[in-house]
Amino acid sequence: MVAVELTGRHVVVTGSSGMLGSALVRRLAADGAEVTGVDRRPDPDAPDGVEQVVADVRDEESVLTHLHGADAVVHCVAALPSYPADEIRTITVGGTRAVLGAARRAGTPRFVHISSTAVYGLPLIVPTPVSHPREPVDTYSAAKAEAEVLCEEAREAGLRVTMLRPKTFVGPGRMGLFSMLFEWADEGRNFPVLGDGKVRTQMLGIDDLVEAIVLALRADDEVAMGTYNIGAAEFGTLRDDFQAVLDAAGHGGRVVGLPQQPTVAVLSALGKAGASPVYGRLIHKLRRDSYVDISESVTRLGFRPRQSNRDAILATFDWWREQRAGQEPGSTAGGGVTSRDAWRQGALALAKFLF
Repeated sequence: MVAVELTGRHVVVTGSSGMLGSALVRRLAADGAEVTGVDRRPDPDAPDGVEQVVADVRDEESVLTHLHGADAVVHCVAALPSYPADEIRTITVGGTRAVLGAARRAGTPRFVHISSTAVYGLPLIVPTPVSHPREPVDTYSAAKAEAEVLCEEAREAGLRVTMLRPKTFVGPGRMGLFSMLFEWADEGRNFPVLGDGKVRTQMLGIDDLVEAIVLALRADDEVAMGTYNIGAAEFGTLRDDFQAVLDAAGHGGRVVGLPQQPTVAVLSALGKAGASPVYGRLIHKLRRDSYVDISESVTRLGFRPRQSNRDAILATFDWWREQRAGQEPGSTAGGGVTSRDAWRQGALALAKFLF
């Protein structure tokens, strides 16, 4: 049920220099939309014709000046779990409040909010339905949940808000913790997993997430007022997906299982000491199945994910190796500021020599 074409439509994308935002900007520009990107830093690779605005989304007045006359806004900005707790709240909650406020004041007809399946916390029900209550377990998931409440209030006030809850998305441009897997694989090392690694963990290809956003922008009004899980339709176990990367590296590396309880204790202690990028919620997610029900996005949005977990991860690994080949040794180290940065491995960088 498609009601809106994007050709000639003016779409504002917040977080336009991030991994998701930049991919979305490229797609929208290719589809003939007039695109304005809003971010704290410009994207040097933005397509010709895209207006780039340097602004902080927490500043409602600044955002408002760029929403007048816009047909839609896609709010991609969010702080990563690696951010300090106060920044997570001000960026994710404060930023969402400001952009929603600006959209209401500007009379923007449509708002697409990129949330996260993190709002479910650590659900025991899998596949997790959209109707599952929000049960945040840490600062990041609590901020995401609070931002959703703001979106629901905006809906009640008359703004057409679509909320998309993606699983962890991967693709060219993705670094974060995946860079650790890729680095270890490329160096011919084995890679550890908790327990036997046979938990089923759903992810998502970046192009499929972009397609879901485009579908939301083009959906009719009734569909556009919905909340949708977005994830891969095909996914296996962590052991299988990680082993596929080790196999692609071609060094004979193997996935190695670690005893759960002592490993969780060590990772938790390192995390609290700031010596590990593996945050608490992720540790617990890696211990049991984690996947969501995407049936509503399929039946209502017309979402048809093309990439499996393995497809998306291997495409990202290919991109990572191409990028690494042109860099100086050690230049991939980053601080986890964006999904495009390789996170500092901390004490885990030393642990790799055991594998």
